[in-house]
Amino acid sequence: METEAHPAPPVPPLPPADSTVAKAPAKGWLGKLGPGLITGAADDDPSGIATYSQAGAQFGYGMVWTLILTYPLMVGIQAISAQIGRVSGHGLATNMRRHFPAWLLYALVGLLLLANTINIAADVAAMGQAASMVLGGGAHWYAAGAGVLSAVLQVMLPYRSYVRVLKWLTLALLAYVVTALTLKLPWLQILHAAVLPPLAWNKDYITTVVAIFGTTISPYLFFWQASQEVEDLRADPDARPLKRASEQARDQLLRIKIDTVSGMGFSNLVAMCIMLTTAATLGAHGITHIGSSAQAAEALRPIAGDFAFALFSMGIIGTGLLAVPVLAGSAAYAIAGAMRWKNSLELQLSGARKFYGIIIGATLVGTALCFTNVDPIQALFWSAVLNGVIAVPVMVVVMLLASRKSVMGALVISRRLRVLGWLCTGVMAVAVVAMFSTLG
Repeated sequence: METEAHPAPPVPPLPPADSTVAKAPAKGWLGKLGPGLITGAADDDPSGIATYSQAGAQFGYGMVWTLILTYPLMVGIQAISAQIGRVSGHGLATNMRRHFPAWLLYALVGLLLLANTINIAADVAAMGQAASMVLGGGAHWYAAGAGVLSAVLQVMLPYRSYVRVLKWLTLALLAYVVTALTLKLPWLQILHAAVLPPLAWNKDYITTVVAIFGTTISPYLFFWQASQEVEDLRADPDARPLKRASEQARDQLLRIKIDTVSGMGFSNLVAMCIMLTTAATLGAHGITHIGSSAQAAEALRPIAGDFAFALFSMGIIGTGLLAVPVLAGSAAYAIAGAMRWKNSLELQLSGARKFYGIIIGATLVGTALCFTNVDPIQALFWSAVLNGVIAVPVMVVVMLLASRKSVMGALVISRRLRVLGWLCTGVMAVAVVAMFSTLG
C-alpha cells in the first residue's frame, strides 16, 4: 500500500514483565517466504515461458549461462526494491513522487501501465490457447474467463487471503521441473555449455539474449515486491517502517534476504528447466522456432509424450493465473502511488475505487485485446521493447532512492547491494542498447 492517507497503526503496549502471554513462535524458513517467492514465480509467466522455450529450441543448451548470470542480478535489484518498501513504509511510486520530478514519475508509470496491459494480453491469450489444447473448446472464451476470474479474485479477496492463493499457484511451476526430470538430459554437455558457452555475434543470438534479460529483470517486479512489503507491514499490527523501528531491522532484513534469494532461485530454476526441456526435445528434433508458450507445449506432445504435454500446458495456465494479478497489481500500485490514491489489496472496493479501477481496467483491456486482430507474438515483442525502455531509468531511480538517508534513514543499502544493483543496471543498459541495435 502506497498511500499517505493510512498512517501506521499504533504499536500496542508491551505486556508487563510477569505477563504469561506466550511469544509467537519464530517463523521457520518456509514462513519467511512471501513477496520474494510470489515475485519470482510471477516472472515465469507465459510470456517468459515462450522466451525460454525459444532459446532452448533455437540454441540448445547454449543459453543456460544467461540464467546463471541473471540470478545474482535479480536477487540484487529485487532485494533493494523490497528494502525500500519495508524501510520507508512506502512503495516505489510514492517514494519517486516525493524525491523526483513529476514528469519523470508520470512518464515511467504511464509506460509501465501500457507495457503491463500488453503483457496481460499476451499472457491471457497463451492461457486460453493452453486450456483449449487440453480441454477443447474456444481459446478466446477460456482467455476471457481467465481474465475475469483474475480481476474478480483481486477485488473480492482481502490481501491475506489472496496472498495464500498466489502462494499455492507458485506450485504450478513445479510442472516444468517435473517435465525436465522425466527426460534423460546430458548433464555433462549442459555443464560444459554453462561454463564455456558457445557465444555468437549475430542478430538472432543477441536478440535472444536481450529477450531473456528483458523477461527476467522486468520493472513491474520491482514495483510489486516493494508494494507487497508495504502490504505485509500494514497487515502486522506490531510492525513499523524499519527506519522508525531499528530494533526490527535485523530480523526483517534477514527475512527479505532469504525470501528474495529463494524466490529468485526458484524462478531461475524453473526457467532453466523450461530451457533444458525444449532444448532436449524440440531443438534436438529440428524444431527451432517457437511462436508462443502454447506452441511449445503442442510441439512437445509427439516427442516427449502426452504426459509432458499436459504438464507443460497446465503450467502455462497456472503461471498465467499467478502473473496476470502481479502485472495488473503492480501497475495499480504505481499509478495510485503517483496520484496519491488509497491503494491496498486489503481495502474493500468501496474504500479504494480508483486503485481497483486500474486493476480491473488493465486486466479487462488486456483480455479484450485477445478478441482483436492483435498478434500475440507482436504484443510480446512490443511489451519487451517497452520494458527495456522503462527498466534502466527505473533501476537508476531505485538505486538513488535506496542510497538516500532521506528515504532509508540509517538503513541505506549495503556496499555489496549497491555494487550488485549498479552492475544490474549497467547490464540492462547494455541489453537495451543491443536491443535497439538489432531493431535497426
